[in-house]
Amino acid sequence: MKTFHSLLLATLFVPVIAAQAEPEEGWVELFNGKNLDGWTQRNGLATYRVEDGAIVGKTGEGGPNSFLCTDKLYGDFELTFEVKVDNGLNSGVQIRSQTADGPTGRVNGPQVEIEKSGANGAESGYLYGESCGGWMVPREKLIPHKHFKDGEWNSYRVVAKGATISVWINDNQICVLTDEEKFKSHPKGFLGLQVHGIGKGRGPFEVRWRKLLLKEL
Repeated sequence: MKTFHSLLLATLFVPVIAAQAEPEEGWVELFNGKNLDGWTQRNGLATYRVEDGAIVGKTGEGGPNSFLCTDKLYGDFELTFEVKVDNGLNSGVQIRSQTADGPTGRVNGPQVEIEKSGANGAESGYLYGESCGGWMVPREKLIPHKHFKDGEWNSYRVVAKGATISVWINDNQICVLTDEEKFKSHPKGFLGLQVHGIGKGRGPFEVRWRKLLLKEL
């Protein structure tokens, strides 16, 4: 027979477990883990699917860069996500991005770089201007590093506040960049999950994203 105290503890314990599964106050899940509702593909020949609670992008041979983009636009925000990419592919996450010449035009805007570290390190986490000027970080500050773990899940944190964008990988700060000109041209826009274009006869390669959470600032 259960005592009063055991019943009381059981009653108190249940809501604590349920609360742990919910995002913290102010945070929203960009991906529901089941389908691609709220996202639209732009450009390229890559395919996107949902598998084991992750968004999986697969290369399309001989095509340009592809992007799976949020339908909602964001300006100032904090974004966290996890990503794992095949060693033969580099990728990125677009922020505050837009399309040129209408909704079906070329995606352009700041991109947070995703690529394997390799033997000598690489530029994961630095900011690149996709179709809008190339590297946003000065060349002398593009210092290769090995904070990105090849073949494993990696956690990213991105904070965009006004003209300043900061990026962390696996709790290591990679980049803090203030770019007034880019903020003027791209103050707000969609987020986009990039599958980089590959040449014919290469691939296929895949990149996976999960736990995409965002808090507007």
